[in-house]
Amino acid sequence: MNRKLSDVIAHIPGARVTGDTEGKMVNDLTIDSRTVQPGSLFICIKGVHTDGHQYIGKAAQLGAAAVLIEEDADVPKGVAAIRVDDTTAAMTALAPWFYDYPAQKMRMIGVTGTNGKTTTTNILRELLTNTGHKVGLIGTINIMIGDEKEVSHNTTPNVVDLQKTLYRMAEAHCDYCVMEVSSHALALNRVAGIEYDTAALTNITEDHLDFHKTMENYREAKALLFTHLHEGKKPRKTAVFNMDDPSSPLIMNRVKTKIITYGKAATNDIHPISFEIGAKSMKLDLTTPAGEMKLALHITGEFNVYNVMTAVGCALAEGLSRDDIVRGLDDFGGVPGRFQLIDAGQPFTVIVDYAHTPDGLDNVLKTAREITKGKLWCVFGCGGDRDRKKRPIMGKIALDLADVIVVTSDNPRSEDPDAIIKDIEEGLKDAPGDKEIHTISDRRSAIEFAISHAAPDDVIMIAGKGHENYQILKDRTIHFDDGEVVRDYFRKGKANA
Repeated sequence: MNRKLSDVIAHIPGARVTGDTEGKMVNDLTIDSRTVQPGSLFICIKGVHTDGHQYIGKAAQLGAAAVLIEEDADVPKGVAAIRVDDTTAAMTALAPWFYDYPAQKMRMIGVTGTNGKTTTTNILRELLTNTGHKVGLIGTINIMIGDEKEVSHNTTPNVVDLQKTLYRMAEAHCDYCVMEVSSHALALNRVAGIEYDTAALTNITEDHLDFHKTMENYREAKALLFTHLHEGKKPRKTAVFNMDDPSSPLIMNRVKTKIITYGKAATNDIHPISFEIGAKSMKLDLTTPAGEMKLALHITGEFNVYNVMTAVGCALAEGLSRDDIVRGLDDFGGVPGRFQLIDAGQPFTVIVDYAHTPDGLDNVLKTAREITKGKLWCVFGCGGDRDRKKRPIMGKIALDLADVIVVTSDNPRSEDPDAIIKDIEEGLKDAPGDKEIHTISDRRSAIEFAISHAAPDDVIMIAGKGHENYQILKDRTIHFDDGEVVRDYFRKGKANA
């Protein structure tokens, strides 16, 4: 992408410019000085931990054509300085235009909710790809452009990276983008310039209150995806709602597009007739506006019944046929780190799941309980620098649903891991005598303790990190993969106690 610097400046309201702009071109936008290349516009954002204005010199050394600033700064000679009152607001206004509004060139499906976004978007990618579409995916685990895959750093990237990614998808001739839309992205307007065609709500349960402060604020952030859905020029817009979630009626009353509902009640457009959950698969019979769907799925759990219904609602909104949906769902093999079975030849079941919220932990433990013949173990922790209120709640859920609880570390970040564990232990008070509770701060030791003491027919749920292959400590980030720890244990010939 190449733009005249003079045109870029013209699209920044209130810009005051110093330095030479004559004949200069801008070929990229970035807020990260490490990614500046010759011709970039480096946007200085003042964040919680750092201030982009400190890196102007580095950006200039790497060849930045101009810098966008909101305070006085020493800008090296030869680099144009564009001064505005608010660089974040200017960036939000500029990025969609700079990348030529790529979201207008694709059908956009946005999925929001506390839990279920990743599985739902991956199902939709499978359904659309199997019907001949080239699909882009933006989510918690990765970004995909067709079959090309790269690691994702945020569920929803900042507005510059998001528009840049959509531009690459459009250039690669993707005709669909399926993306997870986080509450942060909606509240901070990272999705500026995107006109969605279909939007779906999975559920809203307690999470991210460190940022939103109240559940009402959290819900209102999610609601933005739906209350603005009718705006713009695209045809055939649809909102898909989970009617078993109490937030859905509160939001859908404000929606001005077609609505598809799903849930357990027969009054919903999509509802289950029956489902049968197994350890590794599930049979599900659905009523839908396109007719009955008898599904043999390679994913399991009641929470996945909801994920499947969300995906079916979106697929029907986008015009996929009943047969295409059934065929695609039968082929779907699941998502790494989402109720993922780890089989190293052991005589008991080990499951890794990303569940890191009260509702997520409740869902996976209830499903695990249904397939447990022996004892149900729960190895989990809570992340540092995040919502502290959920820690004792998750402790109580583990106490209620598991037989053996091993409390450990998740991503402690700047907090003391033992202090986080103490918060969780508030929910483990007054444990019945038949419950077994252990606290092992080191996550590897906690996992190894569980797999060395489990008996045949036991099920070990290792919750919280799922697909993540790292652990964020106070002073560094280390490689850490729950499934890898399990496989390493048995590969090294360690025995079950």
